[in-house]
Amino acid sequence: MGFYVPFFLFLLTCAYLPPCSSDPYDEACLTNLKQSLVDPTNSLKNWTKATFANPCSGFNSYLQGATCNNGRIYKLSLTNLSLRGSISPFLSNCTNLQALDLSSNFLTGPIPPDLQLLLNLAVLNLSSNRLSGEIPPQLAMCAYLNVIDLHDNQLTGPIPQQLGSLVRLSAFDVSNNRLSGPIPPSLGNRTGNLPKFNASSFEGNKDVYGYPLPPLKTKGLSVMAIVGIGLGSGFLSLVLSFTAVCIWLRVTEQGMAGEEGKISQLMPDY
Repeated sequence: MGFYVPFFLFLLTCAYLPPCSSDPYDEACLTNLKQSLVDPTNSLKNWTKATFANPCSGFNSYLQGATCNNGRIYKLSLTNLSLRGSISPFLSNCTNLQALDLSSNFLTGPIPPDLQLLLNLAVLNLSSNRLSGEIPPQLAMCAYLNVIDLHDNQLTGPIPQQLGSLVRLSAFDVSNNRLSGPIPPSLGNRTGNLPKFNASSFEGNKDVYGYPLPPLKTKGLSVMAIVGIGLGSGFLSLVLSFTAVCIWLRVTEQGMAGEEGKISQLMPDY
């Protein structure tokens, strides 16, 4: 019995002590993220292998742009640092991450679908970069997302309708990309108490349409106008053809009448 009491007290004490080293998943997350980035201004000079092995001390972080929570990476905010490169799919290893902000850099490439594994993620801001490819519908797996900001990129394809299932989503911006297709009603025309998004969330995508954007301005003649012109042209052709036939018949009749008159004059009287 005497052994169990000290052992219990040891476990209880460990529960309240911050970890002395990083979580191995966080270490893999940070290592791979650094390798995927190009840092021309050396803003991430303390992002080293030694620091990755112990990035947090309780709620304090030794990394530029990182915030810790009880020894785990809780937030990454690397904004406006002239960063280049791509977004590492290994970010999904930072399983305690609740906010990811890589906005206002020069990042290229796709948004990794692997981010779906960040089940605690509440804020995703990748705006003002040069990201391409489609918006991963897998982001809908991050049920706690409150903010998705992807404006001013080069994203293509449709807006995933799955994102409309994020009931906590209160800020959504995909403006100024190269997206196409209809705005999902689950995002453009939300019902009930769900926060609604106005046209500014979708503007700047020339091939995106639907509420709350204004109706598309048609280029050139509308379909109805083309049909009308076609019908009008057909009717006009029919009238002209009918008129020409009538004139031809009239001329023919007159010619035949003249010939009959000539023949009657030449025939002898009996």
